[in-house]
Amino acid sequence: MAESAAAPAIKPLFSADRIAARVDALAHDIASLRLDDLVIVAVLKGSFVFAADLVGALNRLGLRPEIDFLHLASYGDSTSSSGRVDIVRDMESALHGRDVMIVDDILDSGRTLAFAKALLEGRDARSVWICVLLDKQALRAVAITPDFVGFRCPPVFVVGYGMDLADRYRDLPYIGELAPDA
Repeated sequence: MAESAAAPAIKPLFSADRIAARVDALAHDIASLRLDDLVIVAVLKGSFVFAADLVGALNRLGLRPEIDFLHLASYGDSTSSSGRVDIVRDMESALHGRDVMIVDDILDSGRTLAFAKALLEGRDARSVWICVLLDKQALRAVAITPDFVGFRCPPVFVVGYGMDLADRYRDLPYIGELAPDA
């Protein structure tokens, strides 16, 4: 049997219970807007767990939004943004005259969300809102402010609850800080 490398240290920042409670609160905040013909656009890959939990919470409140996915990439296998945003997979829904909620895992440099918002506004949506699970307290490359925020996050590299490093650690039920030497 081959020896496996030691797993890197991950310091928990937000527990599964704390995340679940915050997702429910975000759903209530979003529901209070009474948006008409709502389309949830989950930015892949990192937001898939958060988006699924948020849609479930909205469903429990009686909302039935359409759900679509926009796969954008700017990190690759690195812990910092490349500075360029690529569309890996575009969404399929028509947005003309509809309310749109972009759901993303983390607001960091701002490039990805600014790109997504401009793209969807250009498709003639009535309104485009942004909901992020984490707002990383770091210097932005692009000025953008989310409408809904789960948690403020220190300027560290985080994994878990859908977030990754080179497609690893997405399966963690909590969000943790990855050791700098990982």
